[in-house]
Amino acid sequence: MSRWRRDTGGSTDLPVGDRRRVGAGVYAERVNAAARLLEGGVPIGDAALLLSARFGVSLRQARRYADLAAAGGRIVVPEPTVVFTVKLPVVLAARIREEARVRGTTISSLVAGALSDHLVSTGAGSLTDE
Repeated sequence: MSRWRRDTGGSTDLPVGDRRRVGAGVYAERVNAAARLLEGGVPIGDAALLLSARFGVSLRQARRYADLAAAGGRIVVPEPTVVFTVKLPVVLAARIREEARVRGTTISSLVAGALSDHLVSTGAGSLTDE
């Protein structure tokens, strides 16, 4: 019988010692927690110890979070996303793929930005309007 722990992202149960990467939101939460400790005057080594205990990560990983926070401060917590499937003409889909490739971004990022800009320009609001 293997031991299990709750993933800190709350998404699933993972076996102890599982080496999967955390999601962007959890990553940002941990770097920002490190930044708050450092901003409060906690030495980086002590911050790593506290982060290791709080998030159940290795001291080495906790130190990485602290080092990132020391170098750049807090980071933006990404908004949750959802899969949203639409049917597009083949030519339009190809143009979107090519534009994303040229810009060095993802199709999702390109389309989300374009839709957000369109909604704002038509007076329909922004992504942050609820």
